[in-house]
Formats: sequence, C-alpha cells, structure tokens
Amino acid sequence: MTEKTINPMLKLGLELGPVVLFFVAYTRIKDSQFEFFGQSYEGFIVATAAFIPLLLISTGLLWWLTGKLSKMQLMTAVLVVVFGGMSIWFNDDRFFKMKPTIIYLLFGGALGVGLLQGKSYLRSVMDEMVPMTQDGWMILTKRVCAFFLGLAVTNELIWRLMSTDAWVNFKTFGLTALVFVFFIAQGPLFSRYSTEEEKP
Repeated sequence: MTEKTINPMLKLGLELGPVVLFFVAYTRIKDSQFEFFGQSYEGFIVATAAFIPLLLISTGLLWWLTGKLSKMQLMTAVLVVVFGGMSIWFNDDRFFKMKPTIIYLLFGGALGVGLLQGKSYLRSVMDEMVPMTQDGWMILTKRVCAFFLGLAVTNELIWRLMSTDAWVNFKTFGLTALVFVFFIAQGPLFSRYSTEEEKP
C-alpha cells in the first residue's frame, strides 16, 4: 500500500482518541466492580479491556488511511496487547502500568545503541519531517534518548508511589504535555542545524 496524506486533525484524533476514551471510561467506572465468569474486576481492568480493541481499530484505520505505520506505533500496539492482556488475564493492573516504561526503555535503548555506533536511528524515522544536518541529528538523538529514559523513570515512580488516579492523569495529560514541551524546546536546535534554504 502506497503512503497517503490525511487531514492532520483526523490523524491526531486517531492517535489520541483511544487514550482519551480510556481516560473517560476509567473516570466513570473506576469505583465500580464488575463480574465476568465468576471473577470480579475493578473499573481500571475493564477500561483496559476496552482500550485494547480501540487502539487496534485506530491503528488499523491509520494504516488503511495513510498506507504506513511507524515502528513506534506498531511496537505500542503489540505491547498494549501483551501487557494489557496480562493485566486482564491475571486481574492485575501493574502489568498495564508497566507498559509505558517498557516502551520508553526499548526506544531509548535503541537510540542509545545507534549513538554508540555513531548513528542516528531517529534520523531514519524523522528525516523527511525535520531536515537537519548530521550534527543536528546526533544532538537531537542524544536528547530524545535521555528524554525517553527520563520518561521511563518517571512512569515507574508515579505508578509505584502514587495512586491509580494520578497515573491515569499522568498517562493521559502529563505525557502529552511533556512531549509537546520537549519538542517545542528543540526549536533553536532545528533552526541552527536546518538544511532548508532560506526563502527570499
């Protein structure tokens, strides 16, 4: 399937929609208990069970509409199914809460391996979106690697030391805000190492 362009707002809605719906579902049923096949489940587990197919549907729609999925999108979908499924199977929310940590460690570690080899794996993913020199990509890759590892540590501290409500709020709003602020802060780097010719 060839890559196609879709409305950016539709793309954003498909990427963030399942997370927002998970938050809405959790806030409505978090204090409830549900019985399935003789087993009692808390609202968090039920919201997780609803989140998994929603994410798979949105990921499938993104692939159908754009003809392409990033490695991060594919890895996220796989880990959501694995860790979300383990949370449901064992009726234990800790597996799902660990999922972001695993994602950040995997991608931070992959970028770190590339850096040790003198390569920027980030460039191979984002080169078309952010035209920069090799030096710029190496600096950005180091920063993104450290950022991912920092997010992994932050996620672990929040889910282990704070309430489930705090973790859900962090997962829904905190992460989005941190990513937005991080990339806005890279504006000077993008400008300094840009390879785009100045337009008259």
